[in-house]
Amino acid sequence: MPNLLHNPTTARRIALRPQGLVLAVLGSLAAVLPAVAQLNLSAPQSAPAPQPATSYQGSVATDKATAETLSLTLEDAVQRGLKTNLGLLLSNTQIASSRGQRLQDLQALLPSIDANIKESLQQNDLAAQGLKIPGFPTIIGPFGFTDIRANLTWTVFSLNSLKTYMAARHNFRSAQLSAEDARQMVILTVGNAYLKVLADQALIESTQAQVETSKVSLDQASRNHAAGTAPRLDELRAQVDTQRLEQQLIVAKNAKEKDKLALAHIIGLPLGQNFETADKAPYAAFDQPDVQEAIRQALANRKDRQASAEATKGEEDMRKAATYDRLPTVKAEADYGDIGVNVRHSHGTGNATGTITIPIFKEAQYRGEAQVAQSALDEQRDKQSDLDAQIEADVRDALLDIASSQQQVEVAHSNVELSTEVLSEAQDRYKAGVSDNLAVSDAQQTVAQADSQYVNSLYQHNVAKLNLARAMGVAQNYKQYLGGK
Repeated sequence: MPNLLHNPTTARRIALRPQGLVLAVLGSLAAVLPAVAQLNLSAPQSAPAPQPATSYQGSVATDKATAETLSLTLEDAVQRGLKTNLGLLLSNTQIASSRGQRLQDLQALLPSIDANIKESLQQNDLAAQGLKIPGFPTIIGPFGFTDIRANLTWTVFSLNSLKTYMAARHNFRSAQLSAEDARQMVILTVGNAYLKVLADQALIESTQAQVETSKVSLDQASRNHAAGTAPRLDELRAQVDTQRLEQQLIVAKNAKEKDKLALAHIIGLPLGQNFETADKAPYAAFDQPDVQEAIRQALANRKDRQASAEATKGEEDMRKAATYDRLPTVKAEADYGDIGVNVRHSHGTGNATGTITIPIFKEAQYRGEAQVAQSALDEQRDKQSDLDAQIEADVRDALLDIASSQQQVEVAHSNVELSTEVLSEAQDRYKAGVSDNLAVSDAQQTVAQADSQYVNSLYQHNVAKLNLARAMGVAQNYKQYLGGK
């Protein structure tokens, strides 16, 4: 801090001009205020909160739609999502924010150096200030000086600042881990959306086949009615069945287009870009792992759990920082520069000051800071404990869903085969004139229901395996899980 009053040359100049003292004091304050502002440290930002699930349904699209039809595999969709998904991009911005906060808190531990150039010009009216000396001029000046100076401020010792910086480091690491966990969520979200489109396509193909089969039955009923071997009711019933299936086909195609739009929005494809899925819905029986071993691996692998642990360490450091606020701090200030009537006629001057600040009585403030920090720490520890329980629940739920959906796939597949056989026999009986087509109509509805159940159970089975991969913190290995690891 510039201390003009302690410099003999400056002191003599001040004695000759009454306003010089004011200027000197103002100059000193100007150098001190930045350092004071740095000492008024704010608490670091809290650890970044996980992105809401809705953010993973969006993206930032940078490409433009083309006239060609893209062939999109699940791997292609995942890679696009990892580049453009909104949830991951927002997590990366949290890393940048935490990095900036860490640098701000680091500066409190480092020296701060500023430079300033001051040019002063004055003219004083002594009479206006009540000074009337016979034979002495009432107007003095103009006169001035030039001051070129560098100022250093450094908080040499402050445990509060040190722990505040350590908390910022933990929060930065927590942000990095949260971004890694966001990648897992992107893979899960993209995989779910892609599998939904595959399920829509399978349902469309199944319904289309049922429409073609129904048209065959309608033609048979029309011929029988024209030949007088079947009542008009048979033809009407077959026509109703055909139109019902055509309506279902329209609904299925509309659902697929909407789900394709949702997938495109998730992975950053322009919504006007036409694409088709290149993969087929996979199915492989899943080898059930040991539940306790799966839970142990999940607790070790989950990035959100590791991020929560870092956030807890950050809150612990902030609680210590609140306690260390009661301890003394050591601050050093120094300045050096040239001062004179101009640059050619100047002389070097300097000043160094060390200050030890000992808190005496700020009991209400210190207790309040400690209570706030303790509350934040307790809240974070509760969240950590709840997250551990949630991870275990995620693993158990996924394993239950896999076992259940796998049985549903097997039963649904058997139902498809049985209902298809029933339909074939009903068609043969009607063609032979043994019965009316009521049995055919009932069998067609049964086939449609069995196909729908099979498609849905297969979708649920694959989604359950993706959920398990995410629950165990290894969503990047989704291919192995879909393959029946």
